[in-house]
Amino acid sequence: MNAIVVYGATGHTGRFVVEELLRQNLPVAVSGRNASALAERWGHLDVRPAAVDDPHALDRALQNAAAVINTAGPFATTAGPLIAAAARQRIPYVDVAAEIEANAATLARRSDTPVVPAMAFYGGLGDLLTTAALGERTAADEVHVAYGLSSWHPTPGTRVAGKVSHQRRNGRRVRYADGRLRYHDDEPVQQDWAFPKPLGRRRVIAEFSMADIVTIPSHLTVPEVRTYMTVEAAGDLADADTPAPAAVDEQGRSDQTFVVDVLADGRHATASGQDIYAITAPLAVGAVRRILAGETRASGVASAGAMFDAVDFLKDLPLTLELS
Repeated sequence: MNAIVVYGATGHTGRFVVEELLRQNLPVAVSGRNASALAERWGHLDVRPAAVDDPHALDRALQNAAAVINTAGPFATTAGPLIAAAARQRIPYVDVAAEIEANAATLARRSDTPVVPAMAFYGGLGDLLTTAALGERTAADEVHVAYGLSSWHPTPGTRVAGKVSHQRRNGRRVRYADGRLRYHDDEPVQQDWAFPKPLGRRRVIAEFSMADIVTIPSHLTVPEVRTYMTVEAAGDLADADTPAPAAVDEQGRSDQTFVVDVLADGRHATASGQDIYAITAPLAVGAVRRILAGETRASGVASAGAMFDAVDFLKDLPLTLELS
């Protein structure tokens, strides 16, 4: 197999993705705009520096590659050029974007080669859980995705992406209702959410909208998708002084734990695990591995739930899964 190129390989999530590829004995090449940082961190690998605004450099970086995984935000800037470069090389593209508008733009594209955006904790995992909960059904009256995070220490990339999204919306908030994205100035509302034990009932911010509001309705007929976030985690994100994640184990994971609780027309799916950035790596790598093996349910541009067998994919992840 030719190498799988990880763009943004020196970033927090990019490092997890490279390590996951190596763990699965898959050939890896690393790319990004900073040649010296790439060589310092990954000098023992195939290093292919390229700036995202240099099409010729991107073509060289992706030449003879099997696929590319884009982990470099903000994806409003990086997704378009890398998708175009992947198309020129006729290879699959996968990214880990959490930016709602960037994912919406990607899902609106047409492509002759596989393109899977938001193959990450936000957007991809919720989509897989929703698809698994609904089974053979392709429609629901409404879908609710609640995020129970013990804390949220955002990476620098998360902060930059959030700033870009805030600017694109002129400070407004966004929801998915009546079958489309709607922008509004309503104040955030809090409510209780009964997470499974041991997390239990927690206070959440309602309509704390994440990428699931575009990935889920991209392939399921759902007029309303709502996502929720525990108040503590939202507070961490809002606090400019909250530090970046700190590793507590040999895998480089933080001590953050999560529960993602999905309710779709009375059907339930729940996933729990450790470190939202670390779990993104097996999601993105699993997507590429399945695409290259021909284990897909769709072609062209598609979200996780449309492209893959949701239950099979979820059972292959390092998390605890419950379907009811």
